[in-house]
Amino acid sequence: MARPSGSDAGVTRPRVLAAAERLFAAHGYAAVSMRMIAAEVGIGAGALYHYTPDKQTLLAGLMRAHLEEVLIAWQAADPGGAPMARLDSFVRFHIGFHIERPDAVFVAYMELRALEPDNFTVIEALRRRYEAVPEGILRDGVALGQMQVGDVRVAGMALIAMLTGVNTWFREDGRLDRDRVGEIYAAMARGMVGAG
Repeated sequence: MARPSGSDAGVTRPRVLAAAERLFAAHGYAAVSMRMIAAEVGIGAGALYHYTPDKQTLLAGLMRAHLEEVLIAWQAADPGGAPMARLDSFVRFHIGFHIERPDAVFVAYMELRALEPDNFTVIEALRRRYEAVPEGILRDGVALGQMQVGDVRVAGMALIAMLTGVNTWFREDGRLDRDRVGEIYAAMARGMVGAG
């Protein structure tokens, strides 16, 4: 299938992905049509199929890209070493990374129910890899007697939920800057694991 005349896949495909992400975050996956995505990009609805076979492929691709990106970024940011230092780094990393990507975060966390079973399996495996990061930090902290956590899995999930919640209220022009938010949340995370 040839691309539409005058189009550039290297330019149009990223625009398709950005438009889909923006629309899914604003209206929800179920409410967004391929026609809406095409209109947002400024191409005909039929031309959209030169860049993606269907809406489900767009959704799964956006989620996969976000989760793979966060995993790679954490691998580069992870300081290793003592669990308390890693917990502090993870808190600041998660907030900083996700503040930059509010639409991607919303789609990745809120549209799981829209995934078809095969896509859900892939995305859930990637999510589980990321969720294993704070769990591993907490497990190490408990093993060394530096943290007190009743259930490592639950605490890890609660930590991620708490950190991801920053996206619902943080504003660049708000009362607190990113660094201060990171400090406050790092202190809350330490308190959560009994290391206040």
